[in-house]
Formats: sequence, structure tokens, C-alpha cells
Amino acid sequence: MPLFERLREFLQAHQAGYTHSVHQPALTASEVAKTVVVHSDAGYAMLVVPANRPVDFQEVRIELGFEQLRLATEYELGKLFPDCELGAMPPIGALYRLPVYLDAGMAEERLIAFHAGSHCDVIHMLTAEYRRVVQPAIVPLARADAAHRR
Repeated sequence: MPLFERLREFLQAHQAGYTHSVHQPALTASEVAKTVVVHSDAGYAMLVVPANRPVDFQEVRIELGFEQLRLATEYELGKLFPDCELGAMPPIGALYRLPVYLDAGMAEERLIAFHAGSHCDVIHMLTAEYRRVVQPAIVPLARADAAHRR
């Protein structure tokens, strides 16, 4: 079954409110949450962060209590998400049996938008609804912009 169909069925099974849009693959980084896949001593996990912010891997490692933490390789992503375009994994851990960690700053936003397996398909939903359905751990993940640190 194609990923988008699995994702749609998952959201419907959880009675989640959402909308789907199809666009040219040119949304800006601030418009869509990014799913960063990491590997730690506990295995693989999804980090959901604002696409325009870098992940502070050292802080995340400490925050989550891991001894080791690294970005998953493209090869690993291909194996973990064979039904997704590279970099367009939906942050729905249940579809892949992976834990999900949502950036604390994003958890307070009203809306969340994320790729649905391709760079053209985007799911839009209330962040509260996303949190109810996905049940991510809420932790600080994203580093502040350089402009905000000055």
C-alpha cells in the first residue's frame, strides 16, 4: 500500500482532523516541519523540528540521556523509509515503529505542516491534534537562530 494511503488511513483511524495539499516542491523552510532521523544507543528515532532551525545534536543527546547520537545516513533512510522521497518522511512514528520527539517550541505552535512521503504532498493539522494522535515526547531540540542568540 502506498505511504500516503497508509498515512491517510492512520489519521482517519485516529479521527484526526487534517487537510492535505499538493504543491510544487518549493515550500520554504519555515513553512513545513522537518523530520530528522537519528540513531542513538537506543536505536532510531524521529525528531520533529522547525525546518528553518538546526538541531543541536549535543544538547539533544544530553536531554534524552543517550551516550551516542548521530544523524541517520541516506542509506539508512532508504532502508527505513523505502516508500518516501529522501527528506520527506512524515513524522508519524507509528507507521515505522519509531519514537517521535517534538521540539518544545513547535509544540506550542497552533498549526503544524509536514511532508507526507513526497516533497509535493503536505499534511496540515492543528498541533494539538498532531500531539494527540502521535503522542510525541516534547523536548527542546532546535537551536535558536544566530540572530536570536545575539
